Amino acid sequence: MLDNGGVEKTVRVDGQEIAISNLDKVLFPDDGITKAQVIEYYRKIAPFMLPHVQGRPLTLIRYPDGIGKHGFYQKSVSDYFPEWIDQVTVDKEDGTVTHPLANNAATLVYLANQAAIVLHVWTSRVPAVETPDIVVFDLDPSDEDFRVVRSAAKDTKAVLEAIGLVPYLQTTGSRGLHIVVPIVPELHVDEVRRFAHEAAEAIARRAPHRYTTDVRKVKRAGRLFLDTGRNAYAQSFSAPYTLRSKAGAPVATPIAWDELPRATPQKWNIGNIFRRLSRTGDPWAGMKRDAQNLQAAWDKLRTLSSSVKR
Repeated sequence: MLDNGGVEKTVRVDGQEIAISNLDKVLFPDDGITKAQVIEYYRKIAPFMLPHVQGRPLTLIRYPDGIGKHGFYQKSVSDYFPEWIDQVTVDKEDGTVTHPLANNAATLVYLANQAAIVLHVWTSRVPAVETPDIVVFDLDPSDEDFRVVRSAAKDTKAVLEAIGLVPYLQTTGSRGLHIVVPIVPELHVDEVRRFAHEAAEAIARRAPHRYTTDVRKVKRAGRLFLDTGRNAYAQSFSAPYTLRSKAGAPVATPIAWDELPRATPQKWNIGNIFRRLSRTGDPWAGMKRDAQNLQAAWDKLRTLSSSVKR
């Protein structure tokens, strides 16, 4: 356990010596949560988090002066990052960008020391960065009423299971939920995004007065937005077990479906997540075993949609 004393110290994680500093700096001003506590969180959460983030390009959201001040997104590896942090260079519109990879606990600790409070990850892993192994549905409500989010989650689950997929559930630590579906990494990212959009439209048709796929807020009319944009190339979503930059330090938490009736988007946080994990373990453990062929599911979706339209 790290303490807040001292200006700088060195810790050894996964065989790497990591200099950590400013441990008493408060990063969550409403709660008094310090940098030392954030670093310790990422050190302890590593066994649960790493299976879900290893090999996925990272986007960091850093708050050097705490979440009460301006933060910034960082996709590229800084020149001063140590050589032992794994990285991947990927194409972008005007060239390339080199992302860090969180492949071990040492990297999580190092990035936490850089005040990278929030970690986002891609839906694909190296080396096949254009071939996702998960599909993400972001259930984004128009207000704080979580009942419609629970309803949308159940409707999404019903449609996905009807076409042979196995959906997993995650609180976001913000307002909504993520539904994450493991797939066999065979289809190009553009095709996966098209599938996700068609699936979201099928879900929206179940309750068009409550759900929408319209990206324009002015067109949503208070309805929950079924967001599939995170499935596009180079887009990302809140990594499982990442902290979020909100009061209370909520955690994006994988949960079991039978927890949905009692779940709230910020129920788990830096203070209670380890008590939860000691009781439940990781509900996403073994997710890879449920990966399904997406093309077969897509064919079923189109058959299902055609029958509904008739």
